[in-house]
Amino acid sequence: MKLVVLGCSGSGPGPASPASGYLVEAGDTRLVLDLGNGTFGALQRFVDPFALDAVVFSHLHPDHCADFSALSVWRRYHPAAPPAVPLPVYGPAEAEDRFAAQYAPGAAQRGSGEFAGVYTFHTHVPRTAVGDVVLRTAAVDHPCEAYALRVEHGGRSLVYSGDTGPCEGLVELARGADVFLCEASWPHTPDMPSGVHLSGRQAGEHASAAGVGTLLITHVPAWIDAQAVLAEAKGAFDGPVELVRADGEYAVLRN
Repeated sequence: MKLVVLGCSGSGPGPASPASGYLVEAGDTRLVLDLGNGTFGALQRFVDPFALDAVVFSHLHPDHCADFSALSVWRRYHPAAPPAVPLPVYGPAEAEDRFAAQYAPGAAQRGSGEFAGVYTFHTHVPRTAVGDVVLRTAAVDHPCEAYALRVEHGGRSLVYSGDTGPCEGLVELARGADVFLCEASWPHTPDMPSGVHLSGRQAGEHASAAGVGTLLITHVPAWIDAQAVLAEAKGAFDGPVELVRADGEYAVLRN
């Protein structure tokens, strides 16, 4: 199993990276986890968008889903499009309505069947099979409906936190994971808002509590000192810790 970082800039694109988006290759299955601003362009460097087996969204903030419209244009209008096979989309309950509003040029066109035959929408459940992988989810603590995602294949496991504040559900989903891709959006301070994001220290604490193998830090906004966030995570977790980078490729190895 391999993780490819399409983008990792928190809260929006930065000068060195698109927003959040990740390609996971496991056996013959290719999944995208989130598709934030700028990630669809990056995706094309690694895989034919028609070769995707599913797109999975942790939540529906724009920095995690804005490029769904770009994918939709590609699938509908590319001159080399293969015969239409609807692409499964997994996400929060309002995903189909949200994406219809995002894609439609105006109110009159919204809900006019733009996605018929293009996608099938599936609301997150705790466990589902997607191609060669098992996808597990857990609700996390964020201002909207949001989920952490666990991808399992061939005895290996990758957990992606999505966006969340400190959350026991995230620890349980990440329990024993080989690789933990975890957001850390700011340094640890007494006045951090609750129920939004993790600090570097909190990401390390969650990784330690879950007993993961490797911690990969992501979602650091462009205006935050990423090295300070990384140092906090390293101080709270004894295993390997790395700050991911756009276009980075990471093997998911057994813990």
